[in-house]
Amino acid sequence: MSASPGHRPDDEHEARRLAFRDHDHDHGDGDGGGDGSDDGRGGGGATRGARPGPPGSGAPVASAPRVTWQRLTLLPTALVALLLATWLWFVQADLDPLSRNALSHGQVSKALWQHIELTVISTFFVLIIAIPLGILLTRPAFRRAAPAATAFANMGQATPAIGLLALLVIWLGIGRRAALIGIIAYAVLPVLSNTLAGLRANDPALLEAARGIGLSPLGVLARVELPLAVPLILAGVRTALVLNVGTATLATFGGGGGLGVLITTGITSQRMPVLVLGSILTVALALLVDWLASLAELLLRPRGLETDT
Repeated sequence: MSASPGHRPDDEHEARRLAFRDHDHDHGDGDGGGDGSDDGRGGGGATRGARPGPPGSGAPVASAPRVTWQRLTLLPTALVALLLATWLWFVQADLDPLSRNALSHGQVSKALWQHIELTVISTFFVLIIAIPLGILLTRPAFRRAAPAATAFANMGQATPAIGLLALLVIWLGIGRRAALIGIIAYAVLPVLSNTLAGLRANDPALLEAARGIGLSPLGVLARVELPLAVPLILAGVRTALVLNVGTATLATFGGGGGLGVLITTGITSQRMPVLVLGSILTVALALLVDWLASLAELLLRPRGLETDT
């Protein structure tokens, strides 16, 4: 039977369908992302923007670890080598009776422990003063007081530390309390200023969007503002820690103890071994604290703020 002019045989329709199917498949293999089908997207569009994985895996490579082995090992190794070299030097050194008396009977460990206590206690009070104050000064009701509070904190650091400590000793008497207040006043500024800067740098449109989805002011602060400000706040805390280690050496002039006792004893009695030991322990403690703070800065940073480099 002959086919009518308007009717095509079924085998011709099937051949055309196969031809179109083959053409589409070839086009998808050629440009790596053709028509949105599974065959066309095998190596392209679905993972655009991510780093490719190993050949044939089809998975993006995971981001680099936050803490590398170099950061974990280089500085501690250098500090151990420094302290070991110092110990070997003291073992072979010929100390006179005055130097032995200054370094015996647990005097070194006592001074080191007092220095650590001064650093930890002063940093704790700096945090509970500066961070809540910085949050309060960024609220609409207290923003006008921010310049005055910043200027007051700046006065604490602008004043020479030894002069501030002398005034506090005159006012409060000799003891650890005067030394702690002086150290706290000297270290409030970096944490306060970084807290203010971190909270002020938040995008107003982002905060408005958080309010638009129904978050309360406290929820916006806890879930949006503070996480975005964490990197700057942690940088200020790290600076304050190192400042506290250095300033705590002056606590000896107010009767607060610490490694400053060894340094002043070595200077006044002209005993170089005592001076060297006090100085090396102070430097090693400052470097150790800075290293620990840098690790905390990396580990406490919110993952959403990381960039893939």
